[in-house]
Amino acid sequence: MRREILRELQVARRAHRPVALATDLASGEQWLFAPSDPLPAELDPELADGLREVFRSDRARRVELRERTIFLNVFNPPLRMILVGAVHIAQPLAAMAAATGFQVIVVDPRTAFAAPERFPDLEIRTDWPDEALAALVPDARTAVVTLTHDPKLDDPALDQALRSDAFYIGSLGSRKTHGKRVERLRGEGFSEEAIARIHGPVGLDIGARSPAEIALSILAQIIGVLRTRAS
Repeated sequence: MRREILRELQVARRAHRPVALATDLASGEQWLFAPSDPLPAELDPELADGLREVFRSDRARRVELRERTIFLNVFNPPLRMILVGAVHIAQPLAAMAAATGFQVIVVDPRTAFAAPERFPDLEIRTDWPDEALAALVPDARTAVVTLTHDPKLDDPALDQALRSDAFYIGSLGSRKTHGKRVERLRGEGFSEEAIARIHGPVGLDIGARSPAEIALSILAQIIGVLRTRAS
C-alpha cells in the first residue's frame, strides 16, 4: 500500500468516514473511495455498483470488470445505537443491538433508571439528551431511538437527531402520540421532509406486545433500513 493511501485511510478512520480500498489484483494499483467520490476515468463505471454494495453490506468483494479484476475492501465506521430513555424496552433492545454489532449508548438524566446494574457493560450518559447527542455527534452509521414518552426528554433528542446524519431515527409511542410529536416539531420549524425521517410509531408492525418483542421489532426495522438503504 502506498504511503499516501495509508495516510488517507488513517485520516478517514479517525474522522469516522466510510471509505473503500480498491485494488487491481493484476497490477497492484490502488484507489481509495468515499461513497460519494467519482470514479477515475480509467476505471469501468460498473465498479460503482460494487462500491455501493460493499458500503451497504459491510463486506469485501471481488468485482470482475471487462479488462481487470478489482478487490474492494470496505472500512466503515463502527455502528452505534443511541437509546434515549433507560426504560424497560431499552434493556432487551440494548442487549440485542450489542449482539448484532452495535455500540450502544444509553442516555437518560434520570439516574434511577440509567443505572449500571440495569445496563451492564454499556456506556451510560446522564446529561440532558440534547447535550448528550451534541457531544456524541450522530453520523451516517448511527441509529437514534427515543423511548421515554416524555416530550421534555424525547423532543430535545429528536431536535439534535434531525440535524444530524443519523441513518435511522425512531420514536416510541402510539399514532396519537406521534401526531402530537409531529405538531411540536413543525412548531419548531422542521420541514415535512425532515420530520418524515422519524419512524413513528417505531418498529415493524409484527403485533409485538412484550418489551422483548417490541425491542425485536425496533431492531429489525433498524437493520432493514441499514442494509437496504442506498449508499
